[in-house]
Amino acid sequence: MAPLFALSSASVYPENTSHAFEYAEKLGYDAVEVMVGIDLVSQSVEKVLGLRDYHQVPVCAVHAPCLLITQRVWGTDPWGKLERSAEMATALDADVVVVHPPFRWQRDYAAGFVEGIAELERRTGIAFAVENMYPWRATSRREMKVYQPGWDPSEESYANTTIDLSHAATAHSDPVAMAERLGDRLRHVHMTDGSGSAKDEHLVPGHGNQPCGPFLELLASRGFEGHIVAEINTRKSGTREQREAELLESLAFSKLHFAAAGT
Repeated sequence: MAPLFALSSASVYPENTSHAFEYAEKLGYDAVEVMVGIDLVSQSVEKVLGLRDYHQVPVCAVHAPCLLITQRVWGTDPWGKLERSAEMATALDADVVVVHPPFRWQRDYAAGFVEGIAELERRTGIAFAVENMYPWRATSRREMKVYQPGWDPSEESYANTTIDLSHAATAHSDPVAMAERLGDRLRHVHMTDGSGSAKDEHLVPGHGNQPCGPFLELLASRGFEGHIVAEINTRKSGTREQREAELLESLAFSKLHFAAAGT
């Protein structure tokens, strides 16, 4: 089996989830990852089902509402958000829910997070792919550790994980080394780039300093069969034509470098 090359609906912001399906169909993406956010369409199973069926583009993953900006989406109970994410994934025939590790101030949630994720996977049959994050840096010398049990999923016993290359850039961590540590536990990838600044940039792959090409070639050499998802920031694209060009470049980059390992 080959991986699915998918488009995150977050990549089209400030356009919405409906536009993400339009771009995915037009540009030849295999699937969409739905980021559940403040866009009301992204919160509705029925509306996303309609988009999936109309555009004939499957949904491979649901990204749970874990961001600060989505802290009140689907209520305030973090476990309740994950339950609803699994329900949406099941209804959409998606096999992955992407989830961030808890913030340190979510003490009860964080205390049983690793075990709770394992139990959710056992009960729902959905892979909860825990994503790598990063320390928050106020300056180049000072870091704040805001995630519990930590921002690096390779240090925990999660059965399924996500690597985001922009997050790796912000953390000053090596995504290739992380992928090697994770082995078969790497289920999902956010293909993007970064320059290593304190800002989570989500650049088009190849526009930062991350080893995007070698990372994809490593995945291909290991027979990776998960999801390779373009998750880029196109807020400053200016026009739909420029956004479309950046989304197409991201897809072409991923396919080219993944294929390069077999040549």
